[in-house]
Amino acid sequence: MELVELLKKAVELGGSDIFFVPGAGVTVKVSGAMHALSEGRLTPADTERLTRDMYELAHRDVARLDAEGDDDFSFAIQNVSRFRCNAYHQRGSVAAICRIVNFELPDPAAMGIPRAVLDLANLRSGMVLVTGPAGSGKSTTLACIVDEINRSRENHIVTIEDPIEYLHRHRKSMVSQREVPNDAATFPRALRAALRQAPDVIMLGEMRDLETIRTAITAAETGHLLLSSLHTIGAAKTVDRMIDTFPAEQQAQIRVQLSMVLKAVVSQRLVPLVDGGRAPVFELMTVNPAIQNMIRDGRTHQIDNVIYGGTDRNMLSMDAELARLVRERRITRDTALLYAANPETLAKRI
Repeated sequence: MELVELLKKAVELGGSDIFFVPGAGVTVKVSGAMHALSEGRLTPADTERLTRDMYELAHRDVARLDAEGDDDFSFAIQNVSRFRCNAYHQRGSVAAICRIVNFELPDPAAMGIPRAVLDLANLRSGMVLVTGPAGSGKSTTLACIVDEINRSRENHIVTIEDPIEYLHRHRKSMVSQREVPNDAATFPRALRAALRQAPDVIMLGEMRDLETIRTAITAAETGHLLLSSLHTIGAAKTVDRMIDTFPAEQQAQIRVQLSMVLKAVVSQRLVPLVDGGRAPVFELMTVNPAIQNMIRDGRTHQIDNVIYGGTDRNMLSMDAELARLVRERRITRDTALLYAANPETLAKRI
């Protein structure tokens, strides 16, 4: 079966990821379950051919994969979908994983994104972080927040991504989308350049290293709204991860800076539903004076007490959202306890 046919079939099945790995058949993940797309097993020659076909669709030089051992890129098939791919060498052969990304921006309500998360689009400055494991929907949530700004404000939005996933049309705002490394060599370079492009909002696909995090904090300090993501679970762990990236002698100063610029942390995970699908569950920490003091004074271990205390209506706790899904009979009690931050407390609640 040819590459385009396999990709079309995966989209028709409602898949999220397609796997091209030697020794296994072409496989698509649908609602967390694996389904075979082809009969028989792929040989190294098969995956080599299919991966090079992906590079042709992306109009990209395969030399980057050969030189560095892995490569991120994206491409689109007209009237089918966009695909975000990672090609890599393994056991002396080539493999690739493709994430299916719809042409149209997702409907936040259909995706289960709470209104409180979308309302972060009303912020005019500071830093908002969307966190969670790989494949938990961080890029989708960021795209929905950007779209909310695009529809409601006359701004210049600059996105820096690797690769570009969702395409944003100019609505009330103008949207400049830059892809690393095609449009800019690195994230830090693109971010520094963005500060000279009269931005109101900067969406940084991911903060991967010290230089990027440092520049992002500077951007948020200078009056821009900066949106980005991290591979962490929970607000407290996210704050600790950012601070721990810096050398020990700089961490006290970074705590002060972060306490001033951080406005919110969204943490999300996908949980399996009773009907076989998956749904996102969100935690939302909005930074109030109490949390500012905790970040500045190094008392981040107390942040969860504020979120889970339930006294601030601007917060969402993941355990409360899990309990709600159990009451609605959309997930099982065991699933809720598996994903809970405080399983013992949640067990009493449900």
